[in-house]
Amino acid sequence: MQISEKYNPQETEQKWYSYWLENKYFHSEPNEKPPYTIVIPPPNVTGILHMGHMLNNTIQDVLVRRARMQGFNACWVPGTDHASIATEAKVVAKLKSEGINKSDITREEFLKHAWEWTDKYGGTILDQLKKLGCSCDWDRTRFTLEDKMSEQVIKSFVDLYNKGLIYRGYRMVNWDPEAKTNISDEEVIFKEQNGKLYYLKYKIEGTEEFLSVATTRPETIFGDTAVCINPNDERYAHLKGKNVIVPIVNRVIPIIEDDYVDIEFGTGALKITPAHDINDYEIGKKHQLKMIDSLDDDGNLNEHGLHYAGKNRFDVRKQIAKELEENGLLLKAEDYVNKVGTSERTGAVIEPKVSVQWFLKMENIAKPALDVVMDDEVKFYPEKFKNTYKHWMENIRDWNISRQLWWGQQIPAFFYGTGEEDFVVAENLDDALVLAKQKTGNDQLTIGDLKQDQDALDTWFSSWLWPMSVFNGLLDPENEEIKYYYPTSDLVTGPDIIFFWVARMIMSGLEYRKEVPFKNVYFTGIVRDKQRRKMSKQLGNSPDPLDLISKYGADGVRVGSLLSAPAGNDLLFDEELMVQGRNFMTKIWSAFRLINMWNHEDKPANVADKQAIEWFDNKLNKTILEIDQQFEKFRISDALHLIYKLIWDDFCGWYLEAIKPSYGEGISKEVYDRTVIFFEELMKLLHPFMPFQSEEIWQLISERSVDEALVIAQQKKAGEFNETIIKNFETAEDIISGVRNYRQTKGISPKEAVEIYTGASEFENEAVIRKLANVSDIHFGEKTDKPSFTFLIGSTEISIPLSENLDLGEEKIKTEEEIKYLKGFLISVDKKLSNEKFVANAKPEVVDSERKKQKDAQDKIAILEEKLKSL
Repeated sequence: MQISEKYNPQETEQKWYSYWLENKYFHSEPNEKPPYTIVIPPPNVTGILHMGHMLNNTIQDVLVRRARMQGFNACWVPGTDHASIATEAKVVAKLKSEGINKSDITREEFLKHAWEWTDKYGGTILDQLKKLGCSCDWDRTRFTLEDKMSEQVIKSFVDLYNKGLIYRGYRMVNWDPEAKTNISDEEVIFKEQNGKLYYLKYKIEGTEEFLSVATTRPETIFGDTAVCINPNDERYAHLKGKNVIVPIVNRVIPIIEDDYVDIEFGTGALKITPAHDINDYEIGKKHQLKMIDSLDDDGNLNEHGLHYAGKNRFDVRKQIAKELEENGLLLKAEDYVNKVGTSERTGAVIEPKVSVQWFLKMENIAKPALDVVMDDEVKFYPEKFKNTYKHWMENIRDWNISRQLWWGQQIPAFFYGTGEEDFVVAENLDDALVLAKQKTGNDQLTIGDLKQDQDALDTWFSSWLWPMSVFNGLLDPENEEIKYYYPTSDLVTGPDIIFFWVARMIMSGLEYRKEVPFKNVYFTGIVRDKQRRKMSKQLGNSPDPLDLISKYGADGVRVGSLLSAPAGNDLLFDEELMVQGRNFMTKIWSAFRLINMWNHEDKPANVADKQAIEWFDNKLNKTILEIDQQFEKFRISDALHLIYKLIWDDFCGWYLEAIKPSYGEGISKEVYDRTVIFFEELMKLLHPFMPFQSEEIWQLISERSVDEALVIAQQKKAGEFNETIIKNFETAEDIISGVRNYRQTKGISPKEAVEIYTGASEFENEAVIRKLANVSDIHFGEKTDKPSFTFLIGSTEISIPLSENLDLGEEKIKTEEEIKYLKGFLISVDKKLSNEKFVANAKPEVVDSERKKQKDAQDKIAILEEKLKSL
């Protein structure tokens, strides 16, 4: 068989991915096999593949491919999230570039543009995942805004409303002036910003006295309705019951008292703006203060802002500070660093805003969702995230589920009057009309009298149903697929959405199916650059994964990423990792070519071959067991390291060398056949991590039918192994390495045979040692009186008589230097072990390690001093 000298990833990847799709290897239907199900964390429909996606989806693909090869009916459901805020922003920007304002068109017209945009750009990221090799069941691709998905979201809303868990209320929310919608508390990111603390002068009504009030937001004075002092603040006891005049606004407002005020902060006097601060809002409710909203939805001052009306809030901040100073109403302004809430979606500074919104009561549905995690019914990997989850669930607030957007599921509330309670909640207009007639007793009502709430639901309110809705579990709770695939097996996601998504999916699963939605949650780390900065477009420190795939091959990128991606810990991206992945592919291809170059002959295996086969068979079984153990703990990076070492070191480095025929000779067919079997088993182990190259090699080894493709081949289960056989071969490796070290340090050619003197009575793998170390003779139980190179394998001394060509004077100097170094090292170890405090407090294994170092150094010194006598 002619094997190309170089492996071509691009050619191979396209070929095999098309083959897998054509033969429906990724497609799953319920059958007699046990299911293994993963639902993809749906990427935003606006998204393109970034490094975080690449890591997350590679891990999912490893799990799915491995499950498929272990006899499970593997089903990986792909899909995208409609991403209300992000998509609406994209469509609004596109329309603006065409001279169209969202406010000038109807909802229906806007949605038509949004669907056109989605149809054109929405599938980009899923196509990119195919380049990575993701083995999703593409026939099952779902979109959170498709009809059947939306029906389930609406059904859930109506059900929860009828259970009394959803309510409509007048609350303070987090307003994003850029997206022009409110967002949940979890979507607010607090960032440190440099600003100013302004000390304003509020004149005491009827006097010439002023009260100094500190604020970071002087532009909000137009909404001031009180100044608050602490009742225990003796400085202001004389001001109780009096009024002050708001600077510039000239509005008279009362001085009120409340324990909330921190006497130590600023001046101890706090301006109260109930419409623009959550704490002021609570104080305002408590003291029944008037609420004045002085900002519009764009973050500009409205008519309450007087001559600043229509101007941006941050521009006003600068201008009003100047006006206050000119009018003698600014006492001073100090540099001040404070944490400012920003929108996770747009980065805009959040404005607290009071409005009518829809909320889901969380307390009762959060409790069982907390219990199943704390009781390990749902296991977190790493376990440390249980504490994060527990803290949030025990301090949970009601979920604000309405958004002032058009792209999304429209809230199924229908209004028939102007009163706050003049509405009904129903799945459709016809049902709403029936309910409205019942509620009002007015049979004359028509569909034309009903007006649906204009708000859309929070995108997370659709994705919290994802593990059920992808199988139509809310439309048909007893359908074959939901009963077979749910609960799903594993979830792979980032810890940044543990509250947005993971917690809420657990809540909805327990609410609707009385079952957890998945058994395990594997949290990936964040991909960072070498300076530990999170990768982002803004910083320009994130490579394009598709460029990396083009450069290093998908397999190289997958392996390069996973080699340094321990669960829950951040991955420090370094392109050298991709080089390592590509080098691994090259190593495997070279090994494959080497095996195929050998002529195999009908002759018996020699002793060295038999020893190598016996060892590698045991080593393979042991490593498979260790790989299984790592997967059980979701230590996927560690599992890959085991496979990497098994292939690179054990198979390529030792096994192939041990069985390699001499130049011009053939290999025993028996050995060749066994080697091919080993290689096939290695490809099976490797396939989940490197699917393309492993499939290519698998198909080149032998002609395969459609039913024999590697993607559906069964991985070898761990068989019995003999630890002694493995240990004995490791001893042989150490001896061979010692001889090679002698040659390298003394400049001796590998072709020059050496003889060995040893205190051992035998070597278990003598044939392998003789072959790989080029040893002509082994003198068991003997010592040489010649000058020699000596080393220890455990407690066994091995000596190689020095070549006659060596300079013995130089060798004596080197030996003396080595003795000197070891004696210095021994002094430091002795000092540590003579320290009673260290021995008493250190872990036993640490003390044992130091004692081993001590003995090793003593033994080596004794051997070198003996050697010195012969020089």
